[in-house]
Amino acid sequence: MTAPAEATTYVEPRHHSPEPPTARGGLSRGVLTALRGEGPVPGLAEAERAEAYGDDLQLTLYVLYELHYQGFSGVADGWEWDPGLLALRRALERRFLDALHADVPRCEDAGEALGALLVEPVGHDPASVSHHLQRDGEAWQLREYAALRSLYHLKEADPHAWVIPRLHGRAKAAMVAIEYDEFGAGRAEDIHARLFAELMADLGLETAYGHYVDAAPAEALATVNLMSLFGLHRALRGALVGHFAAVEVTSSPGSRRLAAALRRTGAGPAAQRFYDEHVEADAVHEQVVRRDVVGGLLAAEPGLAADVAFGVHATGFLEDRLGERLLDAWRRGRSALRIPLADAPGAPG
Repeated sequence: MTAPAEATTYVEPRHHSPEPPTARGGLSRGVLTALRGEGPVPGLAEAERAEAYGDDLQLTLYVLYELHYQGFSGVADGWEWDPGLLALRRALERRFLDALHADVPRCEDAGEALGALLVEPVGHDPASVSHHLQRDGEAWQLREYAALRSLYHLKEADPHAWVIPRLHGRAKAAMVAIEYDEFGAGRAEDIHARLFAELMADLGLETAYGHYVDAAPAEALATVNLMSLFGLHRALRGALVGHFAAVEVTSSPGSRRLAAALRRTGAGPAAQRFYDEHVEADAVHEQVVRRDVVGGLLAAEPGLAADVAFGVHATGFLEDRLGERLLDAWRRGRSALRIPLADAPGAPG
């Protein structure tokens, strides 16, 4: 394990916009070329032929969504609302959503969907990444996991904040209370995105925002894209609340296992602190989100119950796909990243 970084070396990961990623196919190449001002935006026919969960579509969506977050170095801010890019993004979103609706069972009962998440498996779950890391995970696997999760955690809670203007009453008040904690409760040093950057520094990882996008497989990009998709559409507010609830309900036990894994492999205190913080905070958040965010939303808009359930199940479906990718590679002694880290099997010598 790389020696922990000193706390005084902290540099805000989002101080600069990241460099654009490397294309993974015709769609992503066309969009990145257009953003450089060197060609037209790809046509909608290309989007309709793209594989819904494939690298090219998921990277293209990731790039288009990032225009609403941090943008990219050398890309003008005005591209965020370019009509051609928005039309392309909508076509890609339809491909993604159609695939999810086909693969995720239809459920009308949000309470049933959330209730299933509350049942922890007895003993070790061989299909669970956090169980694997707690019991058998090696330091390089924890570093890979952190590198992939950085695509979300360095902007933790931002996608969910988009739902706040679309809520009211009890649901809005509870959502804001939880987001307040995620954003450090008024203390910059406690913002969860900063805590994750400090975890990464403790693990000897690069903390710059978006640094590991080229290393991330499509399965990882899809988990991040899902919350951006839900967050950017008012019509999907119920699905975003379902996604948020799924994250909060499962976070505390998973974080406890990851904290144990970091201690077992000798990670530093900053790495452990991130997950320790989530064990305590998310145990409280889980109660609030089920009772007041979901409960408040459905009391006001009962017709959104199926959307909430869809958000829960779509989140689980994509997380399971990512977990299968990670565990399959790790159990064969191979890196799960497209570009292995320096200490991973298969990394360049």
